[in-house]
Amino acid sequence: MPDTATDKTYIVRTYGCQMNVHDSERLSGLLEGAGYVRAADGAGEADVVVLNTCAVRENADNRLYGNLGHLASVKAGRPGMRIAVGGCLAQKDRGEITRRAPWVDVVFGTHNIGSLPVLLERARVRDEAQVEILESLDVFPSTLPTRRESAYAAWVSVSVGCNNTCTFCIVPALRGKEKDRRPGEILSEIEALVAEGVCEVTLLGQNVNAYGSEFGDREAFAKLLRACGQIEGLERVRFTSPHPRDFTDDVIAAMAETPNVMPQLHMPLQSGSDTVLRAMRRSYRQDRYLGIIERVRAAMPDAAITTDIIVGFPGETEEDFEQTMHVVRQARFSAAFTFQYSKRPGTPAATMEEQVPKAVVQARYERLVALQEEISWEENKKQVGRTVELLVAEGEGRKDGETRRMSGRAPDNRLVHFAVGDTAAADLPRPGDMVSVEVTYAAPHHLNADGPDGASAIKALRRTRSGDAWQARQEQPESERRAAAVTLGMPSIGKPAVSAEAESACGVC
Repeated sequence: MPDTATDKTYIVRTYGCQMNVHDSERLSGLLEGAGYVRAADGAGEADVVVLNTCAVRENADNRLYGNLGHLASVKAGRPGMRIAVGGCLAQKDRGEITRRAPWVDVVFGTHNIGSLPVLLERARVRDEAQVEILESLDVFPSTLPTRRESAYAAWVSVSVGCNNTCTFCIVPALRGKEKDRRPGEILSEIEALVAEGVCEVTLLGQNVNAYGSEFGDREAFAKLLRACGQIEGLERVRFTSPHPRDFTDDVIAAMAETPNVMPQLHMPLQSGSDTVLRAMRRSYRQDRYLGIIERVRAAMPDAAITTDIIVGFPGETEEDFEQTMHVVRQARFSAAFTFQYSKRPGTPAATMEEQVPKAVVQARYERLVALQEEISWEENKKQVGRTVELLVAEGEGRKDGETRRMSGRAPDNRLVHFAVGDTAAADLPRPGDMVSVEVTYAAPHHLNADGPDGASAIKALRRTRSGDAWQARQEQPESERRAAAVTLGMPSIGKPAVSAEAESACGVC
């Protein structure tokens, strides 16, 4: 990229799943490699605004065009400002974006995020919109530069794309067929991340436990988990999102027998009705799903299991919905991400008859949420009195400053706010450090650990290389670490803290 970009600023706004969040880190890395710096004050002050979009929910289009309408007036007051739209909605709508929003300068898809700097420069030189949508991946995203948002935790893609044909999901059409990375590449990336101070990685894939299908190894994912256990300095391994069809006993054994693979599982259910699952083209049934839950709990009694559920799929009857409620009662999820069915053009479900009336969907949704809230609270109450080791997190406790608390994630990914009392600033744990605390209070979406009479709840503090890495970031100039306090956004108790607009796991896996 020519020097014209030097000292110009950018901002990347992310919508959707963890794959998009990870892609946005790559987009930020590409822009910084081209000479841009992150804007301090948001889109109003940025020379380049990138919207990394999601196409899964029904309101995705309205959200995008509403934001673009706002940016039109901002751009009118900032000559030379560029707007780029990428991600799943860009892959789907292509030239429609520049037709409806002609002030957009660049449109790029899910397969060519590495082209962004070149497309921006081409738009500047030619003074016209650049639309480039590829039908297949040109460069695996993990080979691109990145600007990681966390000093202590990182995403690692093991695959992109999906080979499933779920009738409600548009993702395979936008992300393409599954493409797997070789195990050596993945492990080398993880080792490099650990050398930089990372202690927790999350393995990503649209259907993460189908990993290995491209090169014909059905046990590849279990082998990958076990290999992660051999990486010195890697303390926590998570993954998202697996598919029940591919969830095999070797994966359960690898989770249970590999100490740094955390006892936490996010496994989408979508529906508890065999009839609806068949209409969704989900290749498992209620008995198989509950059997997996039973075997996971037998191997890891303390595992926290979360899920995604769609309410109101076309043709869903009251009896079908009651089957979903039955599975929720049996599985006792620690949390569930519940979605009202969203019709997406281009999917088979969008043309199905017997679309469920909105009022019925809303009423069922509220019943499901109420049941899950009750179960989440009951399951969290079981944690009171337990001593847990937390990975201290950054930016997860919105009221921590007022309550003299900090926050961290337990091995099962539960969010715990812990009291620090009058501990001197120099003695406080840092994000990336480990603390042991005793849980004293449970709410449906979080736990508290408080000491007696307002004292610190910390029983033990272990300072780590990850904490050192976080501290080193804080000592960088402000311009080099702007907006770096972003959490992993894994499905968890409560809404994931990816961004204001983010949705967990797209609700599609």
